[in-house]
Amino acid sequence: MSGLDALYQELILDHSKRPHGKGLADEAPHTASSYQRNPICGDEITVRVRVSDDGSEVAEVTWDGAGCSISQASASMLAALIEEEDGMPRAEASTLVDGFREALRSRGELPLDEEVFGDAAALSGVSKYTARVKCAMLAWVAFEDALARA
Repeated sequence: MSGLDALYQELILDHSKRPHGKGLADEAPHTASSYQRNPICGDEITVRVRVSDDGSEVAEVTWDGAGCSISQASASMLAALIEEEDGMPRAEASTLVDGFREALRSRGELPLDEEVFGDAAALSGVSKYTARVKCAMLAWVAFEDALARA
């Protein structure tokens, strides 16, 4: 295992052990939730999104779930990425999900840019393992669905 792979593995384990955004925020105006489940491995996640009063920005992402370290770390990384922005424009959030999906479906051909995806770039290697792509995508699919409902 290369030094970078070991670092990425450590980052994934760190996010799964000390997750960001875990614990669903209370239902409030301008919030929506989405529950997603991976029937192949049993991973489950609920993502709750709160948007700004005018609906133009993602104000908060919280989640709760159970599953493998990849699915849990991916949810944590997504929440941390949105939290970093302190109000991410809705269109930017949708573009982020599209880029993440494209990279994970690339079978290792398109790495995630660390400057854009932050810690989630550590999940680039998952794209080489088809069975694990769904684990990494689960929170992002739930986020996309909740955002569409908000």
